[in-house]
Amino acid sequence: MDTILTESPYKPHKQLIKFVEDRPGHDRRYAMDITKIITKIGWRPHENLDSGLEKTVRWYLDHPEWVEKIIQKSDYHNWIQSNYAQRGASSQ
Repeated sequence: MDTILTESPYKPHKQLIKFVEDRPGHDRRYAMDITKIITKIGWRPHENLDSGLEKTVRWYLDHPEWVEKIIQKSDYHNWIQSNYAQRGASSQ
């Protein structure tokens, strides 16, 4: 975010991260092993984690009208409330 939004008043954006307690039984680590798909059919991803995350962030920043439409929906607010209220996260 710091490299994309260079004029942001929230820099460094890392300070905005709020860690929440993990859910019981929730996986602590996700690891993908794509060796089999590479060796069997030669498929390789077009993006790595960094480039994929950057493209995702840029899409959201380039489409604020889409984000605003989602935020205005009552089912979004209900989902946030039911999934985050007990964790102490704000329901924006």
